[in-house]
Amino acid sequence: MATAIITPMKDGGIDYKSFERLINWQIDEGIDAIVVCGTTGEAPTLSDAEKLELFARAKHYSGGACKIIAGTGCNSTLHTVQLSKAAQQCGADGLLIVTPYYNKATPDGLYAHYLSVAQAVDI
Repeated sequence: MATAIITPMKDGGIDYKSFERLINWQIDEGIDAIVVCGTTGEAPTLSDAEKLELFARAKHYSGGACKIIAGTGCNSTLHTVQLSKAAQQCGADGLLIVTPYYNKATPDGLYAHYLSVAQAVDI
């Protein structure tokens, strides 16, 4: 079971103390994985640096008690690949990749998008 966790905000920034509490609560409740920067994680409003900080902190806060799935998908294949590689370096155990939105990709184009990510990382 996995939870797509929210990104708590306070005073115009990420509230990392609350983020840690949320992760600990999820672990205490028996979660298997936490999705960081998924659809409930305010990902569209966060910078890449903020996302990477969240991935690294989630991995640290979890202490290996659950898997961390990093939401790295976006409209650009190149950007998705770059963010996915960086998430892997932050310790993410898996990735949440979305189909590029607003792009009218062909089936072959969608396959190429996902294949590019799969070939770039080991998670």
